[in-house]
Amino acid sequence: MPHIPMQHDEDPKQTLLKALGDFKKLEVFNNQVLCAVYIRPEKTKGGIVLPEQHLQEDRSQSKVGLVIKMGPDAFQDSSGSWFKDTNIQIHDWVFFKPSDGWGVTVNGVLCRMLDDINVRGRISHSDLVW
Repeated sequence: MPHIPMQHDEDPKQTLLKALGDFKKLEVFNNQVLCAVYIRPEKTKGGIVLPEQHLQEDRSQSKVGLVIKMGPDAFQDSSGSWFKDTNIQIHDWVFFKPSDGWGVTVNGVLCRMLDDINVRGRISHSDLVW
């Protein structure tokens, strides 16, 4: 599917963070990365309304998430080669293979728990990858 700019009434990052609420007591261990799953809005910038089926598919097939927590060993590599020049931070948009993540909900928000090696890349905006 080609890149389709979506109509956002609010910044998608802020929408997810607002929906997550307080999750300060949630701990992530080892090399795990917890990402809030990006669900596209129902309307494109061009005014096309996506069918409910497409939006439901995002729940299981979305490849984009917002990093909300990381374990202390995430993106650390003693050899210095695996994550060379990688500097993933909290609130970065990342993409991944949906089946690589374990689906969990945090305060009612769909998330994926991933091993750091399953984060395939970082993107500047949630709509760049589908």
